[in-house]
Amino acid sequence: MPAAKQQKSRIENFLYTGKDWDFDTLKRSLDAIEEIAVEEMGLDVYPNQIEVITAEQMLDAYSTVGLPLMYKHWSFGKSFVRNESMYRKGDTGLAYEIVINANPCISYIMEENSITMQVMVMAHAAFGHNHFFKNNHLFQQWTDASAILDYMQYARDYIAQCEERHGLDAVEAILDAAHAIRENGVDRYTRIPTKSEAELKSRDARRLDHERDNYNDLWRTLPPLDDSETPEKEEQQRKAALATRLGLPESNLLYMLEKQSPVLDGWQREILRIVRTTAQYFYPQKQTKVMNEGCACFCHYEIMNRLYDKGLIGDGAMLEFIDYHSRVIAQPSFDSRGYGGLNPYALGFAMMQDIKRICEEPTDEDREWFPDISGCNKTMHVLKDAWRNYRDESFILQFLSPHLIRKFRLFQVHDDSNEETLLVNAIHNAQGYRSIRRALSKSYTVTAMELDIQVVGAAMDDDRTLTLKHMMHDQIPAKSSEARRVLEQVRVLWGFDVVLLTEDAATGEILDGLKCTNEGVAKINTEEESEAAELCLV
Repeated sequence: MPAAKQQKSRIENFLYTGKDWDFDTLKRSLDAIEEIAVEEMGLDVYPNQIEVITAEQMLDAYSTVGLPLMYKHWSFGKSFVRNESMYRKGDTGLAYEIVINANPCISYIMEENSITMQVMVMAHAAFGHNHFFKNNHLFQQWTDASAILDYMQYARDYIAQCEERHGLDAVEAILDAAHAIRENGVDRYTRIPTKSEAELKSRDARRLDHERDNYNDLWRTLPPLDDSETPEKEEQQRKAALATRLGLPESNLLYMLEKQSPVLDGWQREILRIVRTTAQYFYPQKQTKVMNEGCACFCHYEIMNRLYDKGLIGDGAMLEFIDYHSRVIAQPSFDSRGYGGLNPYALGFAMMQDIKRICEEPTDEDREWFPDISGCNKTMHVLKDAWRNYRDESFILQFLSPHLIRKFRLFQVHDDSNEETLLVNAIHNAQGYRSIRRALSKSYTVTAMELDIQVVGAAMDDDRTLTLKHMMHDQIPAKSSEARRVLEQVRVLWGFDVVLLTEDAATGEILDGLKCTNEGVAKINTEEESEAAELCLV
């Protein structure tokens, strides 16, 4: 066959040519992507719903944290104006896509994109992110993809009704306060069901029976306790019982305020529940940013290459894809203007590619560091197991290789605020690789990303002071100005004075304290307040 006819026949097999697209082309491309993703790669995904939107709608989706249904709040409008202004000036671009962890999985793509970009985005979001959402253990434990859209519709309608009944200002005041602490309004651990009052009384009775049965007459020879000690002990026991009843210490501030605040009405408590449910929905995404983006980038890279190998896209489309892909996974150097730390797309994709290399073409170093997977030739099996069972912290600790540490030129610097100089204490040797991996993994822990604040005391039958404790890690304090503003918002929800103590998590020493009253926020005597708080934890 003449070369011209071969070329014509090859082009006729392409899913598309040029940059323009229509919905038939999108459907053909989506079907081809799905065949590779599901049948060849073995991905397990929710049904897909592709939404084509404008740039303005993409900006709007940014502003409402990416959910298609959201209640109204002034902060979303402020975010929209800021993002739009930066976009119009050319200071920032728009995301290629937004994907919703729902069943069906909703992927937003912009109508301004070229067809190659649309194909890349569908492979990235509709199959990469989709598979991760459906299979990762954190999303399975903490989110319900089939219910989130119905719940957000309920939340939007409920808050709109509250605005009609109670006024816009009253609703915004509650939302402002709830938004201020929503990062500390999630359940980080599986909640233990609260025991009923009857169960607690039965448990106390059994404990008394056990003590009575094991009573030793020898103790009768001891002198009786001084009467002056009894009231103090009873007070201590009473506060301990109160802490037990309230479930203290409690790390979910919104839950505590929703259930125990002395001043909130029913509709206000429901708004707190809505805000913390929304925050809980996003909780797994914060802990899996590197893995989630790495999974999606790996999937779109493999799918686009398979489309090219099967003759479904041409050289021009492949070169365009490589340009887009390279921008996504670019890692700016530390001294560049756009540097903002490690790019999660770059690190995630590099780790997925590195695992593939270890599985298929391992070196002696790989066999030493990863004996279980080196040369197994089961790349997708290993990756899907990692995508299912790990989060960023554990994934980096388990799979970051010396090869990748050298490629990213990583090293560890010991930064002690008490010292005048910095110390490079981990370089590219066996000990250094492990130290670098541990240090990088630690930076993706929950305590490194969010302040560890717990409710440790609540004087329910006294002056009703609420006591919070900030567990300070790695000598990194909370910003004083932010802490003061947040305390003011917590007081709005609690209705009475609020105390915030800062404790060094390593030594247990109380370092600082703030108290919010009607007059404002001021520093306090931390020794007195910490002693009062400790009585609640006996």
